[in-house]
Amino acid sequence: MDNIIFESWESTFRTVVLTILGYLAMVFLLRISGKRTLSKMNAFDFVVTIALGSCLASISLNKNITLTDGVVAFSLFILMQFTFTYLSVHVKGFRSLITSNPVVVFYQGCFLENELKKQRLTKEEVYNECRLKGYSNLDEVHLIILESTGDISILETKGNGEINTTESM
Repeated sequence: MDNIIFESWESTFRTVVLTILGYLAMVFLLRISGKRTLSKMNAFDFVVTIALGSCLASISLNKNITLTDGVVAFSLFILMQFTFTYLSVHVKGFRSLITSNPVVVFYQGCFLENELKKQRLTKEEVYNECRLKGYSNLDEVHLIILESTGDISILETKGNGEINTTESM
């Protein structure tokens, strides 16, 4: 129970300095890694983001982790994310290992019940997204897709038969 409120000014100063330097290093590395690192997240991107946050917290609070160790960890996570996204673009079939595919959950006036269940998505959640996009009912909706990022895309049928896309969630 010793030192649970205050240990020393040295410890506090170390936390302040390492948090600021770790944050600046992470921003710099994310900036040079490109827009993809901060794009809408699929499951893999989400894991990388959580890992980066955990590393920053560890640098800030764990006295056994140096700034250099933290920057190496940041760099490795960003390098792995870059490598996986590079492979997903250039190696056929690799993308399906780290990301999911978009799934149609509503088509021409009917919910696809099996897909809703498989995706653990309720009709109420779909209705909610439609209301947020200004639809009072689904009469104007041609297709609803659950995207790989978790977003819901709504393709509506206009009066002239054209399809218009809106994305939400």
